[in-house]
Amino acid sequence: MKIKKKCVAMLLAGGQGSRLYALTQKVAKPAIPYGGKNRFIDFPLSNCINSGIDTVGVLTQYQPMVLNEYIGNGQPWDLDKMHGGVHVLPPYQTAAGASWYEGTANAIYQNMAFIERYDPEYVIVLGGDHIYKMDYSKMLDYHIANNADSTIAVIDVPRSEASRFGIMTCDEEGRIVDFTEKPKEPKSTLASMGIYVFSWEKLRKYLIENENANTGSKDFGKDIIPAMLANDERLFAYEFEGYWKDVGTLDSLWEANMDLLSPSVPLNLYDPNWKVYSRHNNMPPQYIGKNAHVENSMITEGSVVDGTVDFSIISSGVTIEEGASVKYSIVMPGTTIKKNAVVEYAIIGENCVVESDAMIGMNPESVPNRDDWGIAVLGHNITISSGKRVLPKEIISENL
Repeated sequence: MKIKKKCVAMLLAGGQGSRLYALTQKVAKPAIPYGGKNRFIDFPLSNCINSGIDTVGVLTQYQPMVLNEYIGNGQPWDLDKMHGGVHVLPPYQTAAGASWYEGTANAIYQNMAFIERYDPEYVIVLGGDHIYKMDYSKMLDYHIANNADSTIAVIDVPRSEASRFGIMTCDEEGRIVDFTEKPKEPKSTLASMGIYVFSWEKLRKYLIENENANTGSKDFGKDIIPAMLANDERLFAYEFEGYWKDVGTLDSLWEANMDLLSPSVPLNLYDPNWKVYSRHNNMPPQYIGKNAHVENSMITEGSVVDGTVDFSIISSGVTIEEGASVKYSIVMPGTTIKKNAVVEYAIIGENCVVESDAMIGMNPESVPNRDDWGIAVLGHNITISSGKRVLPKEIISENL
């Protein structure tokens, strides 16, 4: 029996995230911690339930164990529904054989049976690696009002950055007349956010045609959207105004966390009307010791701080011992910074140990040549021995 839903969300969470290097060697990118108590995937999942979308397929592939465990039955996001809810959708074997997801469009194609269980009128396709709060129901209303076949969320970016994105050119009514993936000379500054609303019957047709054409890329940006434009389908751009961050690089991940400490950045995690939900362990309250000095930072529950913390994000279960100093850094869950260790301008992965007197990173003002400076990074489960030094730009994936 089909349970009809107006809209089903398909969340693409299977990418490798290779530009995050050591942080994604054993963890899918959407499962990377963010902001002390969240992970990337919390944002699209929270957006769905806050937007009234209660049926979500999460398409996993690369290193899915932590992500699968984190999503569980979807209860933290109120997505543990009997009819609908959240479903983890890895590649699987059929009578025709087994196949990995070959591209974003192919991933949806392989899960058409899941979509058709709910007989939706619309499908929204999302990424699992962006930080933003968005009401998808408004985008869906815009799609319906324009009698669109596809609606693509866009954000206005600086022209200097436009060549990193898929760029839309629109007419006066907002209808897309041109789309170019990562153009060398952009015609506009409207960048695709990787969020698509489709009328399901139309998308279904193009997915099947693309699969039969066997182009090799099987991708929305490279295949589906250009094919729809070539056939003069009704494609519209939905302009989003608000905070949105692609956290696909180490620098952007560091910047997105530091943004939480800036009063000028419009990303409010404390809004009771639009909560960002997460799965978290029951931990005791944070403890700030008598020798601690904390300024301009976020300290999550379960953390014990006896050292100095300034302009940093400290995740749950972190210990910072007396005499240790953490500045302008992200410390992910379960990590210990031992006595007199120094961490500056760094990202420290989960369950690491920085032994006493070790030094991670460096203040940019201390580097003679600014080109030699960058964020220092420790992967997950790394131990840095006493007195060892990790230089700016170094990415450590093994014990040192």
